Amino acid sequence: MQVKIEDKSSVKKVLSFEIPKEKVAKELDKAYNELKKKADIKGFRKGKIPRKVLENRFSKDVHADVAPRLIQDSFIEAIQEHDLNIVGGPQMDPPDLDPEAAYIFDITVEVKPELEDIDFKGISLEKNRYVVSDAEIDGQIHMIQKTMAKKQTVKEKRAVKETDFVLIDYQGFLNNEPYEHTPKIENYVYGIGRDALPKEFSEKLLGSIPVQDLEIEVAYPEDYPDENVKGKTILYKVTLKEIQEEVLPEINDDLVKDLGRFETLEDVKDSIRDNLDKGNKQRITHELSEQIFQHLLEKYIFEVPEAMIEGELNGIVKEAEQAYAANNTTLEQEGLSRDMLFSQYRDVAEKQARRHLILDKIITQEKLDLTDEELEASLAEMAQGMNASVDAIKNFFKMDPKQLEYYKYSQLEKKAIDLILEEGDVTEKDPDIDSHDDDTVQTARSEDDTQASEEIEK
Repeated sequence: MQVKIEDKSSVKKVLSFEIPKEKVAKELDKAYNELKKKADIKGFRKGKIPRKVLENRFSKDVHADVAPRLIQDSFIEAIQEHDLNIVGGPQMDPPDLDPEAAYIFDITVEVKPELEDIDFKGISLEKNRYVVSDAEIDGQIHMIQKTMAKKQTVKEKRAVKETDFVLIDYQGFLNNEPYEHTPKIENYVYGIGRDALPKEFSEKLLGSIPVQDLEIEVAYPEDYPDENVKGKTILYKVTLKEIQEEVLPEINDDLVKDLGRFETLEDVKDSIRDNLDKGNKQRITHELSEQIFQHLLEKYIFEVPEAMIEGELNGIVKEAEQAYAANNTTLEQEGLSRDMLFSQYRDVAEKQARRHLILDKIITQEKLDLTDEELEASLAEMAQGMNASVDAIKNFFKMDPKQLEYYKYSQLEKKAIDLILEEGDVTEKDPDIDSHDDDTVQTARSEDDTQASEEIEK
């Protein structure tokens, strides 16, 4: 077999194969001899069917069986001989097999880029000193207080205010006829100014006094995600039945006892502080990682295989689909598509692929390995975070060994990042709340606050 390798780029190669016709003939002979033992053709005894008869009847099937085996065997041999680190699937358009000629075909592959050694020592890093404040803890207590609030019917006769909830019946009409996609809903509790219903509801209900019948016209835009109402004008007939106010419980020991595992308000505050501290540590790690890769991605420029970028994009889209599914909706219902997300997040996906390649090089370069003890410790930490047993986590990985290998490698990547941090020039400082990244910091803080509150309520 002859194989020539042409570099189309640093990560893309075309492998040109030529399998001698003698090799093709030999493989065809083997295939027809096997077929001869099994074929059943009227007028011929099994095992005695002439080769010409078999060729006339089965040549297409035999060629369809032999050609892929020739391609696969040649491809594997070439990979091993030339030590090709292939990513993604090979691309080819296999030609028909000619028994009287050499079998010639091309396979296009992508390979991991060959990176020079990564100089990761002494990177200048700034580490923010985040301190949990009493105001943050009070904010978490207030969130718990809000979740335990009760709604109380307003007895006095007054108009609806922005902070109110209202009890309503409503039904949508299209062209003066009841519309099947906006059926009658009774005894619906609606918070003024919230997004569950179109904003026109809040605008009309504000200032109204129950009991009262109202008509609310909603003109849905052409790009509205719900196919049943987009571009249509729906007239909602609404009955405002009553006003409800949110009554907050007092903040004291009685408030937290309903949470099930706390005796006093101070116990809850201590738990909140611990959770916020954990969030701060995660945010610090994230910020330091961003600084590390900003430095390394600027310093090391290399081509990334398209297959790796597509792999990252598929992961991003899958996460988006799962997030929407958790909220009982889909990409399409939100006016999105896979192609739109592929275009929007391509740069993000390419950066993620670059990060993985850099970490992969450092893992190889520094001969990093994951010990059994380190794996056990990480699985225990994972189990604790998921509120599951270590055995349950291990059983999951036993059912899907590929996921275990992926998990092990992710732990190796974390080990590489820890090594970079150990070798970095780290300076601690107070957070700069007036910096350009303030919105990002505050968003991260908000997400950690929500997570802390959810942990407490568990």
